[in-house]
Amino acid sequence: MTVTTDPLPPEPQPPTARRARRAHGRGGRSAVTIALLAVVGAIVLAAALTLALTWPGHVTPSGQAAGLGDAGVQHVNAEVTGSSMQSCDASVENMLPDGTLPASVACLKVEARLTSGADEGRVVSVYATSGITKGDVPAGTRIIVEHYPAADGAPETWAWSDFSRGVPLGAFALAFVLVAAVVAGWRGLRAVAGLAVAFTVIWVYLLPALVAGKPALLVGLAASVIIITVALYLAHGPSLRTTTALGGTLAGLLLVAALGVLGAHAAHLSPVASEDDYRLAALIGDHGVQTLHGVFLCGVVLAGLGVLNDVTITQSSAVWELRAADPTASWQALFTGGMRIGRDHIASTIYTIAFAYAGASLPVLMVLQLYDLPLGQTLTSGIFAQEIIRTLAGSIGLILAIPLTTAIAVSVATRATTRQLTAQGGHAH
Repeated sequence: MTVTTDPLPPEPQPPTARRARRAHGRGGRSAVTIALLAVVGAIVLAAALTLALTWPGHVTPSGQAAGLGDAGVQHVNAEVTGSSMQSCDASVENMLPDGTLPASVACLKVEARLTSGADEGRVVSVYATSGITKGDVPAGTRIIVEHYPAADGAPETWAWSDFSRGVPLGAFALAFVLVAAVVAGWRGLRAVAGLAVAFTVIWVYLLPALVAGKPALLVGLAASVIIITVALYLAHGPSLRTTTALGGTLAGLLLVAALGVLGAHAAHLSPVASEDDYRLAALIGDHGVQTLHGVFLCGVVLAGLGVLNDVTITQSSAVWELRAADPTASWQALFTGGMRIGRDHIASTIYTIAFAYAGASLPVLMVLQLYDLPLGQTLTSGIFAQEIIRTLAGSIGLILAIPLTTAIAVSVATRATTRQLTAQGGHAH
């Protein structure tokens, strides 16, 4: 006797599992993923076109006539052979608090043997700048001296320029690369390569474009987009997770730029707020002041770039890991879990931004402290107003980038296939 039974109905599957299965059947490309790729691709393409259209080429600033350097001066490497204290006439560097100059001051005479140039092996005497003592220049110390050739009846002159720092700085750079390689492996080396690309873009394109008077905010955004795109994919590899972080970073950059424009307009920030600004405007030439209007905004964008990259890659990775751990988690559950991590990161990163700016501005803070001005007047002065707007614009953009990146990551991750969820790349820090 044959007994037939009806087949058991299939167990119902969670909606998220059914969506992931359908996405896999379509080759792993949901509508959200396609939209993300399209938007990110369009922004990167626009940045590349902007870079090409605003490429400065060879720049010769009209402000060179102002004399940033003396023609014919050579900088020659030398090695200290001895030093002695002398009595010299006072200069502006030795001005007393009451504005007077002493009759004479102690100065350091340094004997040095030239180690490069046409006069290699020759011993010359130079006077070190104020503040340098005999203990700073023992025999064997590498320095750089300036050679002023004889002209208009005046004899040739040798002068102190600076310490030669190539060896210690190179050693620190090599140590940085080695530590990155040992601790982070190939990913650390790729991150270092991305950093090299970033500084190349800044030196070869961004700075010459600013000097040439190109639209500073546009130039800054284009350079930042190219830098962060190359850096992210180099460090974390091409993956959907990395692209999600890139999308959040680009959104954050646009927010920071918009907030910088709004803050500069609302606070009536002057493009020339310090002595260095006046000098830079004069060196740039006719469009110097106009250029400085945009340089501030360009600086706001660049300052926020690194921190944005940090928080967006963390948020993207956090959501990916939460999704991989619980494939049935809903959109709301993933977003809530990701934001719990994001809030902790926000708290620590805000301190990072604030103290980074405070550390960089410490000499200015000391000068203002000596002026003994009221705190309110100090904080609203031109130099400090720029730093406050720069800090707050970056901080607000950073905070808003957290939920933006989390929402993008959740939308993509809930529709990603198992292969995409487990793909390497984009892990935090």
